[in-house]
Amino acid sequence: MTPLARKRLGKVVLNATALLVFAFAIFPVYWMVSTAFKANDQIFTTEFIPFPTHFTFEHVERVLTEGVAGNSIWVYLRNSAIVALGTVLIGAVFSLLAATAVARFRFKGRNTFLILLLVVQMIPAEALLIPLFLSVKRLGLYDQLLGLIVVNVGLTLPFGIWMLRTFVAAVPKTLEEAAWIDGASRFTTFWKVLFPLVAPGLVATSIFSFITAWNELIFALVLMSESSGYTMPVAIQYFFGQKGTDWGAIMASSTMMTIPVVVFFLLVQRRMVSGLVAGAVKG
Repeated sequence: MTPLARKRLGKVVLNATALLVFAFAIFPVYWMVSTAFKANDQIFTTEFIPFPTHFTFEHVERVLTEGVAGNSIWVYLRNSAIVALGTVLIGAVFSLLAATAVARFRFKGRNTFLILLLVVQMIPAEALLIPLFLSVKRLGLYDQLLGLIVVNVGLTLPFGIWMLRTFVAAVPKTLEEAAWIDGASRFTTFWKVLFPLVAPGLVATSIFSFITAWNELIFALVLMSESSGYTMPVAIQYFFGQKGTDWGAIMASSTMMTIPVVVFFLLVQRRMVSGLVAGAVKG
């Protein structure tokens, strides 16, 4: 076999492997969406039906009109959006400032702080449930979305700081020094030089924070006592009953829950590339 033939064969094998991995990853999403539009007789059957023979909006319509636990499904979507966006905004500010301080300044206990960030990530969230519940209750944030936002910020902040630290450290300090020579203040240098360069990392951490807060279940169930304050993951649990499981409604509500995540990613994914070299040109 010639080198050119081996190269072509390698590309074919690589592309085929990539297609298999993609199919394996996308199949659960496809099955969720297709089941949301299947009739009950096609859902509860032992036959393998990859495609619905006829589409039905029965499950979607029932979820939208009947709601869950006495509330409209839009209430839970609104709560999830508030918690997720609040976590992203607050977490982005604190993680960027903390990452800048850790990467740019040398202070006593810096290495210990970085190690503690990794240690916190190793602790299961369930182990923090009781302490966080007591802390939230003492702060008067129990049964409030703000309390849930604070908890989610605490859960995602260590990852954000550690990840953004590498982006800040990769920015040459000479760029900031050149801005200082031109008379720029520290805030101007931070905003117009450093921030555009670390924007890709900030977007990546924001995506992680958004998905984590959007899918969070345990703390949303424990820290909220009224059903009107539940988020979408908690609302979906109501479709699991003692007499059976409403898979059509589960798949329909799960599909609705997935759409905002996809939209959020499409809105911010351009920033991951556009901010990569922005601000590096002095002029």
